[in-house]
Amino acid sequence: METCRPRDSSSTASGKEVYMEEEEEEEVMYEEELCDDEEEVASAVQDIGGLNEAEKPLVGAEVCPYLRDSDGKPTADSKNGLKSDGGAAAAAGAAAAGGVGPKTTMFTWFVVLALLGVWSSVAVVYFDVVDYDSVIGKLMAYDRDGDGDFDMEDAKVLLGLKDPVTFEVGGRPAEEHDRAPPADTQDPDRDRPADTQDPGRVRPDDTQDPGRDRPADTQDPDRDRPADTQDPDRDRPADTQDPAVRPQPPLVEDFVPDDPREDSGHPYEDEVETIDTTGVLVEEVMAEETMVESGKYVTSSKVSQETESRSDQKVKEKTKKSKPKLLNKLDKTIKVEIDAAEKLRKKGKVEEALKSFEALVQRFPQSPRARYGKAQAEDDVAEKQRSNDLLQRAINSYREASELPSATPDLIRVTLKRRAERQQFLGRNRGALLTLERLVEVFPEDLGLKNDLGVAHLLIGDNKGAKRVYEEVLAVAPGDGFAMVHYGFILKSENQIAESIPYLKGGLESGAPGTDDGRFYFHLGDALQRVGDDSAYHWYELGHQRGHFASVWQRSLYNVDGLQAQPWWTPQETGYTDLVKALERGWKAIREEVLAVLDLKTGLFMPEEENLRERGEWGQYTLWQQGRKAGDACRSVPKTCSLLERFPEATNCKRGQIKFSVMQPGTHVWPHTGPTNCRLRMHLGLVVPEEGCRIRCTNQTRAWEEGKVLIFDDSFEHEVWQEAASYRLILIVDVWHPALSAHQRQTLSPI
Repeated sequence: METCRPRDSSSTASGKEVYMEEEEEEEVMYEEELCDDEEEVASAVQDIGGLNEAEKPLVGAEVCPYLRDSDGKPTADSKNGLKSDGGAAAAAGAAAAGGVGPKTTMFTWFVVLALLGVWSSVAVVYFDVVDYDSVIGKLMAYDRDGDGDFDMEDAKVLLGLKDPVTFEVGGRPAEEHDRAPPADTQDPDRDRPADTQDPGRVRPDDTQDPGRDRPADTQDPDRDRPADTQDPDRDRPADTQDPAVRPQPPLVEDFVPDDPREDSGHPYEDEVETIDTTGVLVEEVMAEETMVESGKYVTSSKVSQETESRSDQKVKEKTKKSKPKLLNKLDKTIKVEIDAAEKLRKKGKVEEALKSFEALVQRFPQSPRARYGKAQAEDDVAEKQRSNDLLQRAINSYREASELPSATPDLIRVTLKRRAERQQFLGRNRGALLTLERLVEVFPEDLGLKNDLGVAHLLIGDNKGAKRVYEEVLAVAPGDGFAMVHYGFILKSENQIAESIPYLKGGLESGAPGTDDGRFYFHLGDALQRVGDDSAYHWYELGHQRGHFASVWQRSLYNVDGLQAQPWWTPQETGYTDLVKALERGWKAIREEVLAVLDLKTGLFMPEEENLRERGEWGQYTLWQQGRKAGDACRSVPKTCSLLERFPEATNCKRGQIKFSVMQPGTHVWPHTGPTNCRLRMHLGLVVPEEGCRIRCTNQTRAWEEGKVLIFDDSFEHEVWQEAASYRLILIVDVWHPALSAHQRQTLSPI
């Protein structure tokens, strides 16, 4: 090692020699350690039987070339910490010879595999290859430890490698006294009754009871519970137990739906269709009570017990519903074919459904359900094609289905109700009355059917028959709201004003189906006004709030939305100035014609028949009614009719009239409103006494003048007094509301 010393050193020579010698010793020791490692590798290879040349690991000089120089001597780091040139050259030579180090090769493959994994994950997520929600949802069914997911602990339980957690008194796992609880027993609330769980803990949705109030003394999860709560599921209703630890009941269906995707709004066998008391088709549920018992939670909270009781009551009421029996024994044998045809009908393929049901009726003429399906299909096709002939066929088919000897009572009820409804739709009210009478004979205890029968009597103008029916209903059920409002309506039509009020009021207050009708609010308020009771406007306000009236003042029932509403109008506002001018110019000629026929003996002036008078005499002579001439009425007043025929806004007004009105002294007309907001009313004064005649519309009162036209909207409340010494004579001309379009005027129904 002499060559390592500088030749010209003097004072520092000995120190440098020592330093160089220490460096050489360290390098020799490092080389010896490497060689020892080489010997160990060689020994291990020899123990396992050796390797092929290609498999032989680099040892000895092959492992340590970067530690030796070109002469085979070990290389040393320079003093600045860098390798010597010889070492770098050796490493470069090794790399050039293809000797890439194993660390570099493993790292490269690791990076490649990592990139492949990342891009694969991105592709799976981006292209939605796996439906994770579906997978997780399915795995949740195997959650055995209540932690909200499926993990290794759940798998162990399913495979029988681990027992489910059992609880001792106090709700703690048996093994918890000696060691920390396993993962599947760490949730202290999982198998505890809902009313004793920690309120701050989030529980699975299917075991929460959000509506229950827990007492304060049961909110501590570490509080000792009474013995009767040791079994976590013993006192819990079945629908609140942990779904993972209790067997699920099998699906039991008496009737398989035609198509699970179909909306439940098209019942086939689940519910019976009925016509409710308003005449609208609804669904009726046959009551057959089945009780479902539910255990009570142990709690000191009265509020929670009351909530619990109400919840249980709702469950019981829900279970009272049972499916009606529309199928007899024969129908059950062909149920699959009936369901297939019904499926076509529900999907709107009514022509195909009709063919299918017709084929079934041909093959099984004694099948009530097949014939009922045929009637329904005919009904649907008639609706689609707007064919009254097809609808009549459906009406006949409904009757045939109900008359088959093997028809079930539920099917008879459905078919006859639908038949009556369709008969009323065609205006065959007497036929509907006979159908409903047949229903009442079959089901004499059904008060709803009797109420429908009363309506059928009213539709044909048989108030006496309706009154008799409702008296029978009220004798059995004095609080029947539907019967009460209709009975009160009949009493009022008979001018029994005071007697009608308690029935109308009681029926409306009952809130029974079919009572929330603007006509009943209208007549109750009118009756109260006639007896001088100011609470009438309270009921008008309620009718307005419920959407029956446009306002407390404007109480017409047959309206078009969006029309300008004001009680009094000017000719310019109406746009009918030509008509107004013609009437005012020709008023004398009109008066001469009507005075010639004013003799009551001719029978042209008829007494007012709408029961609007409190007292006095009021006669009317009608020229046009609902847009048509009234018989030969114009023969007596040809000039008047000739003038009016020039103005179709008046003569074509299907919701109005043109008539003369004569009112004798001492007459008072009750406050009232017209039936529709689709018209305006003109009054032309012909014979008007100087004083004593006036008309009020809302809170404004005006008087007539001879030869002048007053215009008001009679859908607003108005009232008339005739307190003069002689009669008052006017011409009433109704015109279309100016805001109505030509199409609306053409298509609106007459009133």
